[in-house]
Amino acid sequence: MSPFHSMPKAPAEPKHLARVPGGPVLAFAPHPDDEIAGPGGVLALHRLAGHEVRVVVGTDGVAGDPDGRFDKATYTKVRREESVRGLAELGVDEVEFWGFPDSCELSHNDLNLGMQYTVAALQRAKPRVVYLPWAMEGHPDHHALHHIVAAALDHVRFDGLALGYEVWNAMIPDCVIDVTSVIERKQQAMLRYVSQTAYVSYDHCVRGLNAYRSLVHGRGKGYWEAFCVVRGKLPD
Repeated sequence: MSPFHSMPKAPAEPKHLARVPGGPVLAFAPHPDDEIAGPGGVLALHRLAGHEVRVVVGTDGVAGDPDGRFDKATYTKVRREESVRGLAELGVDEVEFWGFPDSCELSHNDLNLGMQYTVAALQRAKPRVVYLPWAMEGHPDHHALHHIVAAALDHVRFDGLALGYEVWNAMIPDCVIDVTSVIERKQQAMLRYVSQTAYVSYDHCVRGLNAYRSLVHGRGKGYWEAFCVVRGKLPD
């Protein structure tokens, strides 16, 4: 028998979404800055399209200063202010901070509490589009938030479109969206996170990932963001 008789099929080419899906929009970020690093381009496009956009930031981000370069007493406030300024670059002014501890091992009680917060956020915002970390994000907080939000979507019987975004681990995407027209705004937004770019050139890395995502439909030109479907169906 040929060793290739059960060879799996190659992944399908990601779908090119010519425009962002219709809002309202609710985006979930594990830490202050993930809301820009992941779906920042599409959030800007949603605002340009006139869609209501709200952002939830799950943790306080205190683990983002491993060398103690910043004042501990004001660090959480610094992280929140960076998010507010970064999102303002994209035209987003609706952001909610839950302030959960950063980079902790979560119990079932912690996960259930996170789901309660998520259900409440979904019920308040009534979104048609939800953005959340994709399932195989390598950072534990990203991974946990994916499963928390996914469980909450099931709990409220969400019937819109939920898309997973990438930050720490590149995905095999279901769709890509051209964000070239707003990439400078996204990069400027990333530069607002001074406490983070003091450690890593996140703006450079994220821009590189978005450039790479232009490979399939952009012929290697411009900048694109990639997503996988978590719930719902992509528009035709």
